[in-house]
Amino acid sequence: MDFIYNIAVYIARFHLKIIAQFNPKLKLGVVGRSEAFNKLSAIIKDDDKVMWFHCASLGEYEQGLPVFKVLRERYSDFKIVLSFFSPSGYEVRKNTPIADVVVYLPLDTKKNARRFLDITHPNFSVFVKYDIWPNYLLELKRRNLRAILISAAFRPNQSYFKFYGSRMRRALSAFEHIFVQNKNSKNLLKDINIHNVTLSGDTRYDRVYQQLEQNNTLDFIDEFKQNKTCVVIGSSWPEDEKLLVKYINNRSDERVKYIIAPHNIKAGQIETLKQSLNVDTALFSEKSNVVLKNCSVFIINTIGLLSKIYSYADIAYVGGAMGTTGLHNILEPAVFGTPIIIGKHYNKFPEANQMIEEAGVRSISTYNELENTLDQLLNDKTLAKQLGVFNRNFINKNKGAVIQITDYIRI
Repeated sequence: MDFIYNIAVYIARFHLKIIAQFNPKLKLGVVGRSEAFNKLSAIIKDDDKVMWFHCASLGEYEQGLPVFKVLRERYSDFKIVLSFFSPSGYEVRKNTPIADVVVYLPLDTKKNARRFLDITHPNFSVFVKYDIWPNYLLELKRRNLRAILISAAFRPNQSYFKFYGSRMRRALSAFEHIFVQNKNSKNLLKDINIHNVTLSGDTRYDRVYQQLEQNNTLDFIDEFKQNKTCVVIGSSWPEDEKLLVKYINNRSDERVKYIIAPHNIKAGQIETLKQSLNVDTALFSEKSNVVLKNCSVFIINTIGLLSKIYSYADIAYVGGAMGTTGLHNILEPAVFGTPIIIGKHYNKFPEANQMIEEAGVRSISTYNELENTLDQLLNDKTLAKQLGVFNRNFINKNKGAVIQITDYIRI
């Protein structure tokens, strides 16, 4: 199995280099990985004390950030290496102050693993959620270097729990401790004789709770909202927008404002979205040229503002689950005490399942269901407020993972 895995990595590397010539996103990763060792060597010296944080992408970075912040402050004499596998993480957070150097993780070959650890020689490593690379982890173990996995979530269909998953199981054994999100994950690890496990919950609850400590004021949103009821549509995809645009066009009401923050902000798709609306609509990029208070819809064609914008929501629709791209973060609006609507494909998201049962999240499958749900929440302020309170209480109940994790870490 080891031989097959290593051959597969080399084959993947060969094909990635070819495909990257025609795919700008893949090309960023290929070029970035080729520069990683030089970047590391320029910053990390032999006598440095080092911590290594690894995240697959931006979501995992946000998940790990509350832990990273504590460690950055507590171990201020350490240099921190932050690695990403995906361009969507690296390109957005390559200048984060949480780390001294940010790199793409070179592909998981034995040679790369040895070279990476020769340069970084981390005193302690933190992996977030699921990005498990056997050669790196087994090399950490061979060198007796400490590593933990945080906010992990496991499912029975993963390779760790299959007859062919021996290499991945050995990779998990490199972690001196694993902090999991739920009891099912702990039980699955127990079944493969991994017992150094703590049920700590999900650090994302701590992350979104910290948003309440920020200044979430946005003057242009105040100008747009004008104390009217505001529906925020966050991280929407075309499948979501098809239903929501129909609702907005059919239910035009001067008492209700809509903010749409699409996941994809390419100019062509933004223009298509704007043209599909039959009401006065403003774009963020053109906000200085329009009177925002006179508009019914505000399209946010930029990134980095959604967490604050959710603080203005009286109702939130979180995208991704009407299609198959994956539900986006419902915890961000929940922390502000906002009732939430999502699409139908949410089963792979434990927090969605729980919040539908225990809190204030409603799932819809069709336009008629969206229409009925939005009508109900817009007309019944008491119900909307109650569902929002349920969501805020759910966040409060589930935060605290960061304390458990950081209390464990002693370097």
